[in-house]
Amino acid sequence: MLRFAYILAAAILGTSVGAFAQGAGETPPQPVTVVTLGAEPVTLISPLPGRVAASGVAEVRPQVSGIITDRLFNEGAEVAQNDPLYKIDAASYEAKVAAAEAALSQAEATLRSAESEAKRQETLLGRSVVSQQNLDDAIAARDVADAAVKVARANLQSAQIDLDRTTIRAPLSGVVGLSETTQGALVTAGQATALTVIRDLDPVYVDVTQSAAELLRWRRANPDATRGMDPTVTLRLADGSDYGQKGHLEAAEPHVNELTGVIVLRLMFPNPDHLLLPGMYVQVEMPQGVVDNAILAPQQGIGRDRRGQPTALVVNADNVVEQRQLTVLRDQGANWIVTDGLAPGDKLIVEGLQKIAPGAKVTPEEKTDAPAAAPAAN
Repeated sequence: MLRFAYILAAAILGTSVGAFAQGAGETPPQPVTVVTLGAEPVTLISPLPGRVAASGVAEVRPQVSGIITDRLFNEGAEVAQNDPLYKIDAASYEAKVAAAEAALSQAEATLRSAESEAKRQETLLGRSVVSQQNLDDAIAARDVADAAVKVARANLQSAQIDLDRTTIRAPLSGVVGLSETTQGALVTAGQATALTVIRDLDPVYVDVTQSAAELLRWRRANPDATRGMDPTVTLRLADGSDYGQKGHLEAAEPHVNELTGVIVLRLMFPNPDHLLLPGMYVQVEMPQGVVDNAILAPQQGIGRDRRGQPTALVVNADNVVEQRQLTVLRDQGANWIVTDGLAPGDKLIVEGLQKIAPGAKVTPEEKTDAPAAAPAAN
């Protein structure tokens, strides 16, 4: 009876050990998250530093001398072209206009007298009462009087211009800055100090700099890269936020700075809310070219081998992990631009990389965007 118990126990133990060994040899496939890749034309974006500049700037200076009697604008407000800004005491200029008008009246009276004399001398010459010399002298006097009238009219026009300039007006539309003078101050024509500055803030320019060497290398490597490129430009503000308006390239300086080796590119952006101010530092997302049939691979699925070469793990048709050597052009946001090593339709592993190796059997699951969190109950 005891022998039978030993045989039964041995049989049960052997069966258990065999079943355990069989179960240990079959590792279940590891679940991984994949992203199915596709090829598409990719516009290369390069961040470039820049400064905002007004599209129009006018320094307001007096064109006549005198005492400021009134300031006719609010500092920091918008003004239209020809709006009055300052008033200069006009008494002396009004007197000059009156004197010029009197001189013109005198010259016109002299001209009328000379014209009458010339006609009279012409009539007398026809009757053979006077000589030709008398007529010639009368005609010369008439011409001198006519020239004097023209001079008097020019003097009156000049005096009227100076009188009009006692009202200093806005040379362009824009936002007027702080006033550098006050009521009662003496100003002179053409003085070095501007009374105020007007800036046109819609649209604005953004001047960015790009390395000439980098631009040259890119053009040699990609002679047709600008074909099909999106011409719009995006802007990032100093606080890291994106500017809502799109811009475009307005002009490029055809000159390389000898000291810095950079080229200045001028971009134009609409600025209806005056959010961009001259002198503000910004960063421009500048399109540099287009790469055809490029693959955007999520950066979380790209690693490096011991030699520093970029690699990726993909799942083949048999759900087996394969390792690929990649050629990466550059980064683009949260992705790498891959030009070789990956093909459209490849399933790139982006999650679960720590528990797998090349040749392992896996269970792939396509990555989906996480659902939005539900609002908290009040």
